Amino acid sequence: MVADSKPRIGLALAGGGPLGAVYELGALSALAEALAGVDFNALDVYVGVSAGGFIAAGLANGIAPRKLAAMFVESETSDEPLSPSMLLRPALREYARRAASVPPLLLNSIWHYVSNPLSGNFFESFQRLSRAIPTGVFNNAGIDAFLTRLFSAPGRSNDFRELPHKLFLVATDLDTGASVAFGAPGYDHVPISAAVQASAALPGLFPPVVIENRYYVDGALKKTLHASVALDHGAELLLCVNPLVPFDSQLAASRGAPRDHKLVEGGLPVVLAQTFRAIIHSRMQVGMSKYQTQYRGSDVVLFEPNRDDADMFFTNMFSYSSRRRLSEHAYQKTRAELLRRYDELQPILARHGVSIRLDVLRDPTRRLLGVSRRHRRPASQALDAARELAATLSDLQVLVERRLRPLRRAA
Repeated sequence: MVADSKPRIGLALAGGGPLGAVYELGALSALAEALAGVDFNALDVYVGVSAGGFIAAGLANGIAPRKLAAMFVESETSDEPLSPSMLLRPALREYARRAASVPPLLLNSIWHYVSNPLSGNFFESFQRLSRAIPTGVFNNAGIDAFLTRLFSAPGRSNDFRELPHKLFLVATDLDTGASVAFGAPGYDHVPISAAVQASAALPGLFPPVVIENRYYVDGALKKTLHASVALDHGAELLLCVNPLVPFDSQLAASRGAPRDHKLVEGGLPVVLAQTFRAIIHSRMQVGMSKYQTQYRGSDVVLFEPNRDDADMFFTNMFSYSSRRRLSEHAYQKTRAELLRRYDELQPILARHGVSIRLDVLRDPTRRLLGVSRRHRRPASQALDAARELAATLSDLQVLVERRLRPLRRAA
Protein backbone atom coordinates (compact mmCIF):
# COMPACT_ATOMS: atom_id res chain seq x y z
CA MET A 1 0.00 0.00 0.00
CA VAL A 2 1.41 3.43 -0.97
CA ALA A 3 2.25 5.64 2.01
CA ASP A 4 -0.37 8.23 2.94
CA SER A 5 -2.88 6.71 0.48
CA LYS A 6 -6.39 5.97 1.62
CA PRO A 7 -6.68 2.26 2.49
CA ARG A 8 -9.16 0.29 0.42
CA ILE A 9 -11.47 -1.43 2.90
CA GLY A 10 -14.17 -3.93 2.00
CA LEU A 11 -16.90 -5.93 3.71
CA ALA A 12 -18.14 -9.45 2.92
CA LEU A 13 -21.29 -10.76 4.58
CA ALA A 14 -22.41 -14.39 4.45
CA GLY A 15 -25.98 -15.64 4.57
CA GLY A 16 -27.92 -17.40 7.27
CA GLY A 17 -31.58 -16.44 6.94
CA PRO A 18 -33.28 -14.24 9.57
CA LEU A 19 -31.03 -15.80 12.23
CA GLY A 20 -27.89 -14.79 10.36
CA ALA A 21 -29.19 -11.30 9.60
CA VAL A 22 -29.89 -10.58 13.26
CA TYR A 23 -26.44 -11.80 14.28
CA GLU A 24 -24.71 -9.77 11.57
CA LEU A 25 -26.58 -6.60 12.53
CA GLY A 26 -25.54 -6.98 16.16
CA ALA A 27 -21.94 -7.73 15.24
CA LEU A 28 -21.70 -4.88 12.72
CA SER A 29 -23.13 -2.40 15.20
CA ALA A 30 -20.38 -3.36 17.65
CA LEU A 31 -17.68 -3.14 14.98
CA ALA A 32 -18.93 0.23 13.72
CA GLU A 33 -18.49 1.92 17.09
CA ALA A 34 -15.28 0.11 18.11
CA LEU A 35 -13.19 0.41 14.94
CA ALA A 36 -11.79 3.89 14.50
CA GLY A 37 -11.03 4.64 10.86
CA VAL A 38 -13.84 2.51 9.43
CA ASP A 39 -17.08 4.04 8.17
CA PHE A 40 -19.40 1.16 7.35
CA ASN A 41 -21.41 3.42 5.04
CA ALA A 42 -18.36 4.51 3.03
CA LEU A 43 -16.39 1.34 2.33
CA ASP A 44 -14.79 0.80 -1.06
CA VAL A 45 -16.54 -2.48 -1.80
CA TYR A 46 -19.42 -4.50 -0.35
CA VAL A 47 -20.20 -8.15 -1.07
CA GLY A 48 -23.38 -9.78 0.21
CA VAL A 49 -24.77 -13.28 -0.05
CA SER A 50 -28.34 -14.22 0.86
CA ALA A 51 -29.33 -12.43 4.10
CA GLY A 52 -25.95 -10.70 4.01
CA GLY A 53 -27.00 -9.19 0.69
CA PHE A 54 -29.87 -7.32 2.32
CA ILE A 55 -27.50 -5.81 4.90
CA ALA A 56 -24.75 -5.02 2.37
CA ALA A 57 -27.27 -3.23 0.14
CA GLY A 58 -28.52 -1.20 3.09
CA LEU A 59 -25.02 -0.20 4.18
CA ALA A 60 -24.03 0.78 0.63
CA ASN A 61 -27.14 2.97 0.57
CA GLY A 62 -26.02 4.90 3.62
CA ILE A 63 -28.16 3.16 6.26
CA ALA A 64 -26.13 2.74 9.46
CA PRO A 65 -25.86 -0.68 11.14
CA ARG A 66 -27.88 0.47 14.17
CA LYS A 67 -30.60 1.81 11.89
CA LEU A 68 -30.77 -1.51 10.04
CA ALA A 69 -30.93 -3.33 13.38
CA ALA A 70 -33.86 -1.17 14.46
CA MET A 71 -35.67 -1.86 11.18
CA PHE A 72 -35.31 -5.62 11.47
CA VAL A 73 -35.23 -6.29 15.21
CA GLU A 74 -37.54 -3.55 16.49
CA SER A 75 -39.85 -3.57 13.50
CA GLU A 76 -42.92 -2.64 15.58
CA THR A 77 -41.43 0.72 16.59
CA SER A 78 -39.15 1.52 13.65
CA ASP A 79 -40.19 4.22 11.16
CA GLU A 80 -39.09 1.88 8.35
CA PRO A 81 -40.02 -1.57 9.72
CA LEU A 82 -39.05 -4.87 8.15
CA SER A 83 -41.02 -7.68 9.70
CA PRO A 84 -39.66 -11.24 9.33
CA SER A 85 -43.28 -12.34 8.81
CA MET A 86 -42.92 -10.83 5.34
CA LEU A 87 -40.75 -13.84 4.49
CA LEU A 88 -43.28 -16.39 5.71
CA ARG A 89 -46.09 -15.75 3.25
CA PRO A 90 -47.10 -18.92 1.38
CA ALA A 91 -46.02 -19.12 -2.26
CA LEU A 92 -49.64 -19.38 -3.44
CA ARG A 93 -48.88 -18.66 -7.09
CA GLU A 94 -46.28 -21.46 -7.12
CA TYR A 95 -48.76 -23.81 -5.41
CA ALA A 96 -51.44 -23.02 -8.00
CA ARG A 97 -49.09 -23.43 -10.95
CA ARG A 98 -47.87 -26.81 -9.74
CA ALA A 99 -51.38 -27.98 -8.83
CA ALA A 100 -52.57 -27.17 -12.35
CA SER A 101 -49.89 -29.51 -13.73
CA VAL A 102 -51.11 -32.52 -11.73
CA PRO A 103 -53.98 -33.75 -14.03
CA PRO A 104 -51.92 -33.92 -17.25
CA LEU A 105 -48.96 -35.42 -15.40
CA LEU A 106 -51.20 -38.03 -13.79
CA LEU A 107 -52.82 -38.97 -17.10
CA ASN A 108 -49.41 -39.17 -18.75
CA SER A 109 -48.11 -41.42 -15.97
CA ILE A 110 -51.13 -43.74 -16.19
CA TRP A 111 -50.80 -43.96 -19.97
CA HIS A 112 -47.08 -44.73 -19.68
CA TYR A 113 -47.76 -47.53 -17.21
CA VAL A 114 -50.70 -49.05 -19.11
CA SER A 115 -49.00 -48.91 -22.48
CA ASN A 116 -45.73 -50.40 -21.17
CA PRO A 117 -46.80 -52.90 -18.48
CA LEU A 118 -43.85 -55.20 -19.08
CA SER A 119 -41.04 -52.71 -19.70
CA GLY A 120 -41.52 -50.43 -16.70
CA ASN A 121 -42.62 -50.62 -13.09
CA PHE A 122 -45.25 -48.59 -11.29
CA PHE A 123 -42.89 -46.19 -9.49
CA GLU A 124 -40.88 -45.48 -12.60
CA SER A 125 -44.03 -44.54 -14.50
CA PHE A 126 -45.36 -42.27 -11.78
CA GLN A 127 -42.13 -40.56 -10.76
CA ARG A 128 -42.90 -37.78 -13.25
CA LEU A 129 -45.51 -36.58 -10.74
CA SER A 130 -42.60 -35.15 -8.74
CA ARG A 131 -42.65 -32.26 -11.20
CA ALA A 132 -45.81 -31.07 -9.48
CA ILE A 133 -44.04 -30.54 -6.14
CA PRO A 134 -43.66 -26.77 -5.45
CA THR A 135 -40.11 -25.45 -5.67
CA GLY A 136 -40.57 -23.33 -2.57
CA VAL A 137 -42.80 -23.10 0.48
CA PHE A 138 -42.73 -19.33 1.00
CA ASN A 139 -42.81 -16.30 -1.28
CA ASN A 140 -39.92 -13.86 -0.85
CA ALA A 141 -41.19 -11.29 -3.34
CA GLY A 142 -41.81 -9.04 -0.35
CA ILE A 143 -38.05 -8.43 -0.20
CA ASP A 144 -38.10 -6.82 -3.65
CA ALA A 145 -41.15 -4.70 -2.83
CA PHE A 146 -39.81 -3.55 0.54
CA LEU A 147 -36.34 -2.67 -0.73
CA THR A 148 -37.78 -0.87 -3.76
CA ARG A 149 -39.63 1.43 -1.37
CA LEU A 150 -36.67 1.72 1.01
CA PHE A 151 -34.16 2.64 -1.70
CA SER A 152 -36.49 5.18 -3.32
CA ALA A 153 -35.94 7.60 -0.41
CA PRO A 154 -33.80 10.70 -1.02
CA GLY A 155 -30.08 9.93 -0.95
CA ARG A 156 -30.62 6.25 -1.72
CA SER A 157 -30.77 4.29 -4.95
CA ASN A 158 -32.01 0.96 -6.26
CA ASP A 159 -29.47 1.16 -9.10
CA PHE A 160 -26.00 -0.33 -8.65
CA ARG A 161 -24.54 2.24 -11.06
CA GLU A 162 -25.69 5.20 -8.98
CA LEU A 163 -24.10 4.09 -5.71
CA PRO A 164 -20.93 5.91 -4.63
CA HIS A 165 -19.30 2.58 -3.67
CA LYS A 166 -19.10 -0.84 -5.30
CA LEU A 167 -21.79 -3.32 -4.28
CA PHE A 168 -21.93 -6.97 -5.37
CA LEU A 169 -24.80 -9.33 -4.54
CA VAL A 170 -24.10 -12.95 -5.41
CA ALA A 171 -26.71 -15.45 -6.60
CA THR A 172 -26.50 -18.81 -8.37
CA ASP A 173 -27.81 -19.42 -11.89
CA LEU A 174 -30.00 -22.50 -11.42
CA ASP A 175 -29.56 -23.82 -14.97
CA THR A 176 -25.76 -23.55 -15.11
CA GLY A 177 -24.71 -23.69 -11.45
CA ALA A 178 -22.55 -20.62 -12.02
CA SER A 179 -22.19 -17.80 -9.50
CA VAL A 180 -23.42 -14.43 -10.73
CA ALA A 181 -22.33 -11.20 -9.05
CA PHE A 182 -25.07 -8.65 -9.59
CA GLY A 183 -23.44 -5.22 -9.67
CA ALA A 184 -20.63 -6.42 -11.92
CA PRO A 185 -20.50 -5.25 -15.56
CA GLY A 186 -23.32 -6.87 -17.51
CA TYR A 187 -25.35 -7.37 -14.35
CA ASP A 188 -25.33 -3.88 -12.86
CA HIS A 189 -28.55 -2.83 -14.62
CA VAL A 190 -30.59 -5.28 -12.52
CA PRO A 191 -32.38 -3.49 -9.63
CA ILE A 192 -30.63 -3.96 -6.30
CA SER A 193 -33.90 -5.11 -4.71
CA ALA A 194 -34.33 -7.91 -7.26
CA ALA A 195 -30.71 -8.98 -6.82
CA VAL A 196 -31.17 -9.25 -3.05
CA GLN A 197 -34.29 -11.36 -3.57
CA ALA A 198 -32.44 -13.67 -5.97
CA SER A 199 -29.42 -14.02 -3.69
CA ALA A 200 -31.68 -15.00 -0.76
CA ALA A 201 -33.81 -17.57 -2.62
CA LEU A 202 -32.84 -20.64 -0.59
CA PRO A 203 -33.94 -23.74 -2.56
CA GLY A 204 -36.85 -25.55 -0.97
CA LEU A 205 -37.77 -22.57 1.16
CA PHE A 206 -38.29 -20.01 -1.64
CA PRO A 207 -38.94 -20.56 -5.37
CA PRO A 208 -36.20 -19.51 -7.80
CA VAL A 209 -36.32 -15.84 -8.79
CA VAL A 210 -36.72 -15.01 -12.48
CA ILE A 211 -34.58 -12.17 -13.81
CA GLU A 212 -34.52 -11.63 -17.57
CA ASN A 213 -35.68 -15.19 -18.23
CA ARG A 214 -32.95 -16.72 -16.05
CA TYR A 215 -33.70 -18.51 -12.77
CA TYR A 216 -31.60 -17.66 -9.73
CA VAL A 217 -31.28 -19.21 -6.27
CA ASP A 218 -29.25 -18.57 -3.13
CA GLY A 219 -25.68 -17.41 -3.73
CA ALA A 220 -24.32 -19.62 -0.95
CA LEU A 221 -24.70 -22.74 -3.12
CA LYS A 222 -21.21 -22.20 -4.55
CA LYS A 223 -19.37 -20.32 -1.79
CA THR A 224 -20.19 -19.18 1.72
CA LEU A 225 -18.74 -15.64 1.62
CA HIS A 226 -17.59 -14.93 -1.95
CA ALA A 227 -14.91 -12.79 -0.32
CA SER A 228 -12.76 -13.16 -3.44
CA VAL A 229 -15.15 -10.82 -5.27
CA ALA A 230 -14.11 -7.97 -2.94
CA LEU A 231 -10.43 -8.95 -3.05
CA ASP A 232 -10.48 -9.01 -6.85
CA HIS A 233 -11.74 -5.42 -6.75
CA GLY A 234 -8.78 -4.21 -4.76
CA ALA A 235 -9.82 -4.56 -1.11
CA GLU A 236 -6.65 -4.35 0.98
CA LEU A 237 -8.44 -4.92 4.27
CA LEU A 238 -11.49 -7.15 4.07
CA LEU A 239 -13.77 -7.51 7.07
CA CYS A 240 -15.90 -10.66 6.93
CA VAL A 241 -18.88 -11.70 9.05
CA ASN A 242 -20.16 -15.27 8.99
CA PRO A 243 -23.08 -15.98 11.33
CA LEU A 244 -23.37 -19.76 11.01
CA VAL A 245 -20.90 -22.14 12.63
CA PRO A 246 -21.43 -25.77 13.72
CA PHE A 247 -22.21 -26.17 17.41
CA ASP A 248 -19.68 -28.05 19.55
CA SER A 249 -21.64 -29.46 22.50
CA GLN A 250 -18.55 -31.01 24.10
CA LEU A 251 -16.74 -27.67 24.01
CA ALA A 252 -19.77 -25.99 25.52
CA ALA A 253 -19.90 -28.57 28.31
CA SER A 254 -16.18 -28.15 29.04
CA ARG A 255 -16.74 -24.40 29.44
CA GLY A 256 -19.49 -24.80 31.98
CA ALA A 257 -22.66 -25.05 29.90
CA PRO A 258 -25.77 -25.82 31.98
CA ARG A 259 -26.18 -29.16 30.26
CA ASP A 260 -24.50 -31.36 27.70
CA HIS A 261 -26.60 -30.96 24.53
CA LYS A 262 -27.25 -34.12 22.54
CA LEU A 263 -28.24 -32.70 19.18
CA VAL A 264 -30.06 -35.84 18.13
CA GLU A 265 -32.63 -35.05 20.82
CA GLY A 266 -33.70 -32.04 18.75
CA GLY A 267 -34.94 -34.24 15.95
CA LEU A 268 -34.52 -33.78 12.21
CA PRO A 269 -34.51 -29.94 12.16
CA VAL A 270 -31.55 -29.75 14.56
CA VAL A 271 -29.66 -32.55 12.81
CA LEU A 272 -30.13 -30.84 9.44
CA ALA A 273 -29.11 -27.47 10.88
CA GLN A 274 -25.88 -28.91 12.27
CA THR A 275 -25.15 -30.70 8.99
CA PHE A 276 -25.76 -27.58 6.92
CA ARG A 277 -23.59 -25.43 9.19
CA ALA A 278 -20.75 -27.95 9.17
CA ILE A 279 -20.74 -28.13 5.36
CA ILE A 280 -20.78 -24.39 4.69
CA HIS A 281 -18.28 -23.62 7.45
CA SER A 282 -15.81 -26.24 6.25
CA ARG A 283 -16.10 -24.87 2.71
CA MET A 284 -15.51 -21.33 3.97
CA GLN A 285 -12.37 -22.37 5.87
CA VAL A 286 -10.93 -23.87 2.70
CA GLY A 287 -11.52 -20.61 0.86
CA MET A 288 -10.05 -18.49 3.65
CA SER A 289 -6.86 -20.55 3.68
CA LYS A 290 -6.41 -19.93 -0.07
CA TYR A 291 -6.76 -16.16 0.28
CA GLN A 292 -3.51 -16.02 2.26
CA THR A 293 -1.54 -17.12 -0.80
CA GLN A 294 -3.73 -15.73 -3.61
CA TYR A 295 -3.97 -12.21 -2.17
CA ARG A 296 -0.71 -11.68 -0.31
CA GLY A 297 -1.08 -7.91 -0.25
CA SER A 298 -4.46 -8.04 1.49
CA ASP A 299 -5.58 -8.81 5.04
CA VAL A 300 -8.77 -10.75 5.67
CA VAL A 301 -10.31 -10.56 9.15
CA LEU A 302 -13.20 -12.86 10.03
CA PHE A 303 -15.80 -12.43 12.77
CA GLU A 304 -18.19 -15.24 13.66
CA PRO A 305 -19.86 -16.80 16.72
CA ASN A 306 -17.94 -19.13 19.01
CA ARG A 307 -18.59 -22.81 18.43
CA ASP A 308 -19.92 -23.26 21.96
CA ASP A 309 -22.52 -20.50 21.52
CA ALA A 310 -25.73 -22.33 22.38
CA ASP A 311 -27.77 -19.12 22.21
CA MET A 312 -26.84 -18.68 18.57
CA PHE A 313 -27.55 -22.29 17.65
CA PHE A 314 -30.78 -22.94 19.55
CA THR A 315 -32.52 -19.57 19.23
CA ASN A 316 -36.07 -19.57 17.86
CA MET A 317 -35.85 -16.82 15.28
CA PHE A 318 -39.55 -16.37 14.76
CA SER A 319 -40.39 -14.68 18.06
CA TYR A 320 -39.97 -10.99 18.79
CA SER A 321 -38.19 -11.57 22.10
CA SER A 322 -35.69 -13.95 20.50
CA ARG A 323 -34.73 -11.43 17.85
CA ARG A 324 -34.11 -8.75 20.45
CA ARG A 325 -32.15 -11.08 22.70
CA LEU A 326 -29.99 -12.52 19.93
CA SER A 327 -29.09 -9.15 18.42
CA GLU A 328 -28.00 -7.86 21.82
CA HIS A 329 -26.14 -11.14 22.39
CA ALA A 330 -24.25 -10.75 19.09
CA TYR A 331 -23.43 -7.13 19.89
CA GLN A 332 -21.99 -7.92 23.32
CA LYS A 333 -20.18 -11.07 22.16
CA THR A 334 -18.49 -9.17 19.33
CA ARG A 335 -17.36 -6.48 21.76
CA ALA A 336 -15.90 -9.17 24.01
CA GLU A 337 -14.26 -10.87 21.02
CA LEU A 338 -12.57 -7.63 19.97
CA LEU A 339 -11.13 -7.26 23.46
CA ARG A 340 -9.96 -10.88 23.53
CA ARG A 341 -8.33 -10.62 20.09
CA TYR A 342 -6.91 -7.13 20.58
CA ASP A 343 -3.23 -8.18 20.46
CA GLU A 344 -3.88 -10.23 17.31
CA LEU A 345 -6.04 -7.71 15.44
CA GLN A 346 -4.54 -4.34 16.31
CA PRO A 347 -1.30 -4.78 14.28
CA ILE A 348 -3.28 -6.03 11.27
CA LEU A 349 -5.78 -3.18 11.39
CA ALA A 350 -3.09 -0.58 12.02
CA ARG A 351 -1.51 -1.39 8.64
CA HIS A 352 -4.67 0.08 7.10
CA GLY A 353 -5.11 3.08 9.34
CA VAL A 354 -7.65 1.39 11.62
CA SER A 355 -7.50 1.14 15.40
CA ILE A 356 -9.60 -0.53 18.08
CA ARG A 357 -11.19 1.85 20.56
CA LEU A 358 -10.56 0.24 23.92
CA ASP A 359 -12.48 2.98 25.73
CA VAL A 360 -15.61 1.96 23.83
CA LEU A 361 -15.11 -1.76 24.44
CA ARG A 362 -14.51 -1.26 28.16
CA ASP A 363 -17.62 0.86 28.60
CA PRO A 364 -20.08 -1.42 30.49
CA THR A 365 -23.07 0.84 29.81
CA ARG A 366 -23.20 0.31 26.06
CA ARG A 367 -26.20 -1.55 24.65
CA LEU A 368 -27.50 -2.16 21.16
CA LEU A 369 -31.19 -1.96 22.05
CA GLY A 370 -33.20 -0.10 24.62
CA VAL A 371 -35.60 -1.76 27.06
CA SER A 372 -38.56 -3.26 25.24
CA ARG A 373 -41.84 -1.47 25.80
CA ARG A 374 -44.13 -4.08 24.25
CA HIS A 375 -47.23 -4.92 26.24
CA ARG A 376 -46.19 -2.64 29.14
CA ARG A 377 -48.61 -0.39 31.09
CA PRO A 378 -47.60 3.28 31.49
CA ALA A 379 -46.87 2.76 35.20
CA SER A 380 -44.66 -0.22 34.41
CA GLN A 381 -42.87 1.79 31.73
CA ALA A 382 -42.12 4.58 34.21
CA LEU A 383 -40.84 2.07 36.76
CA ASP A 384 -38.66 0.40 34.15
CA ALA A 385 -37.30 3.79 33.09
CA ALA A 386 -36.38 4.60 36.69
CA ARG A 387 -34.68 1.23 37.11
CA GLU A 388 -32.81 1.64 33.82
CA LEU A 389 -31.61 5.12 34.89
CA ALA A 390 -30.48 3.79 38.27
CA ALA A 391 -28.59 0.94 36.62
CA THR A 392 -26.93 3.33 34.19
CA LEU A 393 -25.86 5.66 37.01
CA SER A 394 -24.50 2.69 38.92
CA ASP A 395 -22.51 1.53 35.89
CA LEU A 396 -21.25 5.08 35.40
CA GLN A 397 -20.09 5.23 39.01
CA VAL A 398 -18.18 1.99 38.60
CA LEU A 399 -16.56 3.33 35.42
CA VAL A 400 -15.51 6.58 37.12
CA GLU A 401 -14.04 4.63 40.04
CA ARG A 402 -12.00 2.52 37.63
CA ARG A 403 -10.65 5.62 35.90
CA LEU A 404 -9.78 7.37 39.19
CA ARG A 405 -8.07 4.37 40.78
CA PRO A 406 -4.72 4.77 38.92
CA LEU A 407 -4.67 8.49 39.72
CA ARG A 408 -5.18 7.82 43.39
CA ARG A 409 -2.36 5.29 43.40
CA ALA A 410 -0.04 7.74 41.71
CA ALA A 411 -0.92 10.39 44.29
